[in-house]
Amino acid sequence: MSTPTEALLEALAGVYDPELRKPITELGMVESAVVENGTAAVKVLLTIEGCPLRTTIEQDVREAAEAVDGVESVQVEIGYMNADQRADLRKNLGHTKKNPFAEKNTLTRVFAVVSGKGGVGKSSMTANLAAAFASQGLGVGIVDADVHGFSIPGLMGISQPPTRMDDMILPPVVEAPQNPEKPGSGTAATPSFVKVISIGMFVEGNQPVAWRGPMLHRALEQFLTDVHFGALDVLLLDLPPGTGDIALSMAQLLPNAELVLVSTPQHAAVDVAERAGTLSLQTKQKVAGVIENMAAMVMPDGSRMEVFGSGGGEQLSSRLTETLDYEVPLLGSVPLEMELRTGGDEGMPIVWGRPDSAAAREIKEIARKLSHQQRGLAGKSLPLNF
Repeated sequence: MSTPTEALLEALAGVYDPELRKPITELGMVESAVVENGTAAVKVLLTIEGCPLRTTIEQDVREAAEAVDGVESVQVEIGYMNADQRADLRKNLGHTKKNPFAEKNTLTRVFAVVSGKGGVGKSSMTANLAAAFASQGLGVGIVDADVHGFSIPGLMGISQPPTRMDDMILPPVVEAPQNPEKPGSGTAATPSFVKVISIGMFVEGNQPVAWRGPMLHRALEQFLTDVHFGALDVLLLDLPPGTGDIALSMAQLLPNAELVLVSTPQHAAVDVAERAGTLSLQTKQKVAGVIENMAAMVMPDGSRMEVFGSGGGEQLSSRLTETLDYEVPLLGSVPLEMELRTGGDEGMPIVWGRPDSAAAREIKEIARKLSHQQRGLAGKSLPLNF
């Protein structure tokens, strides 16, 4: 039978750091934990002073300790890691300031969400695809690479800044609502989550970012090297519209990324979107498919209003299939719904806020198709232990 102190340590092993998604005991954050005369005394070391999640961690520790048999009161002391302890933590996490998603053996699926022009709902699709993947039980990351037009933090309801730990950045985390059908089916710690990084988290208020090509490239590179995403099943990049600097930098930094092209049904928009897709001929990247957004709106009487026309998604899919000489499927046609817009304004993706809506169901089906698409594993080492 375990002692009260052993039971306390076992309980603390169930407390996860909200950003690192690992037990605080495994991260070296518990400096001491003892139970004497019914009192549990725990000293927790946070990574930095001013840690934005101090209250959350302290509350989780207190609740875990209070649940231990024989504990009548809990004392939680907060301290901070020194430079050597933080260095040990970075080593424990395997953070090397390299781009892990460009490595040959990565098993993270990388999708770059692109469009030929603005205003087609590309960022809304990125946020909702991330929510849909997380609802499948996956660990998901988003890089808001639309530096000049960043919007992902607002769409995901994130106001918390990243945590800077020396030369490592920990991105804010949004937990997905629990999915009873797929508990813990991803490679990362449950519950499933979306980790987000955006230049919007580093600017004051609504200040514009006026950068030229080299600075844009460096920003994207830092998002991939300095930010510690940890184990991810899926990484999404929200790219700016068109075929400019960021699109070329993404192809250079993430050559194995697959493109997901977003367009409205309007045929004029399809012409522009096709150019974004055929850029893959130069970058040697695969186009995973086409999403037709803002399709027919279903009216209260059941009739359909095609505000932006119809057939554009199928036309784009057909054109790219012919040009690229492999099948580029139409992944789905997302109807125009007011809740998709209001959810974005409120920071709640419709996939989570209105999961039974027609738009949410279509986006979840698109995410299912993408996650089940075959990809080559030749040359990759699989993390199997015997």
